Amino acid sequence: MSRLILDLLWRATAETLEMVLASGALAVAGGLPLAVLLVLTSPSGLYPLPLLSRLVGGVVDAVRAVPFIILLVLLIPFTRMVVGTALGTTAAIVPLSIAAIPYFARIAEVSLREVDTGLVDAVRAMGGTRWMVVRYVLLPESLPGLISGFTVTLVTLVGASAMAGAIGAGVLGD
Repeated sequence: MSRLILDLLWRATAETLEMVLASGALAVAGGLPLAVLLVLTSPSGLYPLPLLSRLVGGVVDAVRAVPFIILLVLLIPFTRMVVGTALGTTAAIVPLSIAAIPYFARIAEVSLREVDTGLVDAVRAMGGTRWMVVRYVLLPESLPGLISGFTVTLVTLVGASAMAGAIGAGVLGD
């Protein structure tokens, strides 16, 4: 391969990694609290608010249902407002993150729901607050599922980042 092709390949790989890691970090920062909210406010949760749970769940499902390329185009004005441009690698991080947050939230919600309710009941019986249940039971016990869910999210982001070439992101898909 020529030096030019290798340089282009290296730059595209670096841009892909930048986009995937940044949007992955934002997916965890936004998706994990969303998942905790969904679990806590569910009818069987520690703080049951079924209406809020259904509303947030509906929004999460609605965003997840939109194909990424359409979301990419729909978010151009928002991306321009947040980043100052709608083109390039930095601009692609915004729609990637918005697509990844509800995706990771559902995966994290499943992991949090798999925690043994006996542990939660034991902490509550010993006088533990809701925050203590989340901090010392739900998150640590669901950590293996959260990590594997984050891995799946990163793999999905690599695939979605290929479509970011449509807005001049210059990633491997370009």
